[in-house]
Amino acid sequence: MWSLSAWRRRRLLAKHPIADDTWQRVRHHLTFLDGISAEQDQWLREACVIFLAEKHLTALPGVELHQEQRLLLAAQAQLPLMNLGDLDWYQGFHEIVLYPDDFLSPQRHRDASGVEHEWEGEHSGEAWQQGPIILAWPGVMASGHWEGYNLVIHELAHKLDMLNGSANGLPPLHHDMHVQEWASVMQGAFDDLNRKLDAHPHAKTAIDPYAAENPAEFFAVTSEYFFSAPDLLMESYPQVYAQLSHFYRQDPLARLTQLQAHDPRYQPQGE
Repeated sequence: MWSLSAWRRRRLLAKHPIADDTWQRVRHHLTFLDGISAEQDQWLREACVIFLAEKHLTALPGVELHQEQRLLLAAQAQLPLMNLGDLDWYQGFHEIVLYPDDFLSPQRHRDASGVEHEWEGEHSGEAWQQGPIILAWPGVMASGHWEGYNLVIHELAHKLDMLNGSANGLPPLHHDMHVQEWASVMQGAFDDLNRKLDAHPHAKTAIDPYAAENPAEFFAVTSEYFFSAPDLLMESYPQVYAQLSHFYRQDPLARLTQLQAHDPRYQPQGE
């Protein structure tokens, strides 16, 4: 059966081809893509074209965007969707605003006694409910490695979370997943991290302590680690890793382990 979306996809891919050398430079920068299959690489390459056609990147003064930089952002954004099918997971926003550095953002919080506090907070990223994503460009460029940090995935995880309404750490789960199991695992790990920080506020936790802010940040931070430091997440909270693996339908730890076993670039270097 003839498909308008399939026709549009073919048209976009034909109109905006990615040169092989450009894509190789993107892949060279994004080391956390090492080990993906040829089929996955092709899917990601095409998904970047579609993403950039559907989302508008607004670069503020001080941010220079060329095709390679745009692809660096798009590839990180699309990696979480690689095995999630053709549903419009990134619906509800059309713009990504890129700042040249961290930015000040108005913050508001009502404490337990009902007193409302307002202040200006410095941020490297924000995801607005039914609004744009805001990213500091240095954070985008620092992402994409096996280092437990990925600003792009963090903020887009918030957008996945918001598909159910306000961000609360519960994205739309697949039919073969169970909300009660997800909630039990995530809440248990969130509480554990908070207990450790309550006991030792300056403790060097295995995952970023920012995850202890609230359940939404816990989901976003653990999504970062799932893709960029899966070994650390598995070591700290194996059940969280398992839930995220079910949700994203990927196993980055298996890929990293395979690289460490067989790729010379991942072997310990002698003195």
